Amino acid sequence: MTEAFETACFGIITYVGTARSCFINAVQCAKEGEFEKAKEQIKEGDQAFTEGHHIHGDLLAQDARGELNEAGLILMHAEDQLMSAETFRIMAEEFIEVYQRMAP
Repeated sequence: MTEAFETACFGIITYVGTARSCFINAVQCAKEGEFEKAKEQIKEGDQAFTEGHHIHGDLLAQDARGELNEAGLILMHAEDQLMSAETFRIMAEEFIEVYQRMAP
């Protein structure tokens, strides 16, 4: 496993982990009625997610060109974290909407 490949995988994990944390924080903000802060957390999470998604896209492009001869548990973990963060974002948006409807 090359250092560049490991760095890319850990980059994905780091960025999407940050995104997931922001999405969770957004729900907590909405729960407290802080809807603007919740939107800011979603935006911050989206930015981090995009960075991780770009790294993943680069790996996919390398693989499509036959340049990526590596795979393994670390890439599977990175992709799992990517999908998890995406799911958290969807759920965060739903929770925020529900909390907004419930707000006086």
